Amino acid sequence: MKWTLIALALAFCFVFLLLPLANVFAQALAKGCAHTGNRWRSPNPGRAIRLTLLVAAISVPLNVLFGLAAAWAIAKFEFRGKPLLITLIDLPFSVSPVVAGLMFVVLFGLQGFFGPWLAAHHLKIIFAVPGIVLATVFVTFPFVARELIPVMRSDGTEQEEAALTLGANGWQTFWHVTLPSVKWGLIYGIILCNARAMGEFGAVSVVSGHIIGQTETMPLRVEALYQGATEASTAAAFAVASLLALLALVTLGIKTFLEWKQARAEKLIVGRVDSSGS
Repeated sequence: MKWTLIALALAFCFVFLLLPLANVFAQALAKGCAHTGNRWRSPNPGRAIRLTLLVAAISVPLNVLFGLAAAWAIAKFEFRGKPLLITLIDLPFSVSPVVAGLMFVVLFGLQGFFGPWLAAHHLKIIFAVPGIVLATVFVTFPFVARELIPVMRSDGTEQEEAALTLGANGWQTFWHVTLPSVKWGLIYGIILCNARAMGEFGAVSVVSGHIIGQTETMPLRVEALYQGATEASTAAAFAVASLLALLALVTLGIKTFLEWKQARAEKLIVGRVDSSGS
């Protein structure tokens, strides 16, 4: 039974994960690495790559700030509305990204609730970069908080209380006691948040308007190229998709390395405790 389950799991991973991924790279590199690199550097894909990195660079730090604050409040304090806050954090997991994008259109579009005021002040959110950032922040903000909440709960409040008793203020306690104890959970949350930010399609597709060279991220550019239905556009689509897949693999590799490093550090600590006890 054990080997049967292992074989089924490996077959599933090969057919649904490794084989499509290998096909993306094979199609992208069919005409050589130089040709693929030229596809990346062409004007429209280049702008899509830069916009994707810009959106991730804005949304990830915002989610880190929110995730730290929310996780600290939920794990360390008791207050009214705490279950509601936890529910709101989980909301993007249950709401379709397309619905989230439509929500921002209803709020900030020209015919939306804030649309006339924004138009009067010459502010554009929908079909512009701010709308893409808002949609990306919405779909990614649970990741950091959800990684930190269980870690902070398991650590308890004894270390913070001891630091406060010794004269540390709130900021010193957070910076020198709380943050070092949750650094691995924070790093995992940042990695997952960044991966989702770069690969988000549904919500960004609704609020972007698909303006070529202006509001197209990498996933949107891949779709536009693939729908071109020509050999050149299909090859370009696979080239951009390969870069997106490569970024995902790099993210996964960093996560795996950090997990290995953490496990090694824990083994060293256990070994020192055992040796000192003996």
